[in-house]
Amino acid sequence: MLTVSNYHYIRPHFEAKYPSIFGITPAVFENQLKVLRNEGDFVHPKDLVADFDSIINSKSNYHFITFDDGLKEQWDYALPILDSLNIPAIFFVNSINFDEEKVTTVHKIHLLRSILAPHFMVEKLSESDSNALSSEEKTKAQTIYRYDDPESAALKYLLNFKMSFKEQEVFIDRLFQAYYDEKSVLESLYMSKENLTHLAKKGNLGSHTHYHYPIGLLPKEAIEFELKHSKHFLENLTQSKVDMVSYPYGTPEASTEEVATLAKNCGYHLGFTTQRGSNVGTENRLLLNRFDCNDLPGGKSYVAS
Repeated sequence: MLTVSNYHYIRPHFEAKYPSIFGITPAVFENQLKVLRNEGDFVHPKDLVADFDSIINSKSNYHFITFDDGLKEQWDYALPILDSLNIPAIFFVNSINFDEEKVTTVHKIHLLRSILAPHFMVEKLSESDSNALSSEEKTKAQTIYRYDDPESAALKYLLNFKMSFKEQEVFIDRLFQAYYDEKSVLESLYMSKENLTHLAKKGNLGSHTHYHYPIGLLPKEAIEFELKHSKHFLENLTQSKVDMVSYPYGTPEASTEEVATLAKNCGYHLGFTTQRGSNVGTENRLLLNRFDCNDLPGGKSYVAS
């Protein structure tokens, strides 16, 4: 059995005028790793690819640690803890941050929401009737963004699933440029190319696609670009093989059977969603389940069964 845990932000504190960036502290991260270590062995990315069938069909429990977004704080705070405990992990990154030297739209949203009142952004977006959410969509939003208040969940759903990507990017970029310097944010928020190369040489680097879109909502040609371009860019940059991909958002809409098939055709061996659950051998290996770290032992939302 394989249990996959996923992390994003990791920093000493998360204070903000309007809290919208959530994650864990290094102390909590280290404690959770120690808790998980008592429940099974940690597997290295290379071993998972090489011995996938035996690992996933084993009666023993294996843990696999993953990080999304290629954030600098993961390098600064998580990696030293992992190294000190001799625990392997994989870091999934978006190629846009390094190839086009642009801040990912989703991170622009996080930063803007940390300084702007939620109702301000909702009002701006609601100026168009086409952006109004139905009751069913609001419920769905709360299910997907279970750790957010209803208004914040609705805002995220509207941005990520209701608006077209171009509409979203134009709206967010205009606000972002008014409050932030993109070059400074780029340098402070993401790992460096040297960091990526270091991780790749150890077998700890994977793709998170190019633009961080929910790619299952894209046409086939765009899905192929997201998967192929990021893989080729990272492999050319680091001169190392990239065998794994994690799908941004990872919901059923974002990680479909078509996405899995195209990922396999692009040369990926394993793919990860955000569908909660352990993997016991019945799953498509390009659509593996993955827990948010908070839902596992040592996490703030964990409830023992």
